[in-house]
Amino acid sequence: MSVLIVAATLTLAVLGIGNHLWWLAAVALLCLYLKGGRGSPPPPPPPGAPPPDSYRAYRDRRDRQARWERRYRRERPHEARRQQREKSR
Repeated sequence: MSVLIVAATLTLAVLGIGNHLWWLAAVALLCLYLKGGRGSPPPPPPPGAPPPDSYRAYRDRRDRQARWERRYRRERPHEARRQQREKSR
């Protein structure tokens, strides 16, 4: 992405030889790119904040899937046994 920004800036600078608006566009492009904070680390979480819930979300999905599978086996025992036999082959 930075290569693209540098190429666009150089192109605008070359076009700016005859027209100063192109120079301004090149400077504006660089300012927007630098202000975007490319390469800077993300800010640290505030103290006392709960941990990211990615593991919690994973655990909830896993528990929900396990409950669904237990319910399926309980409501359809023949189908569950057939699937288990096919799986073990």
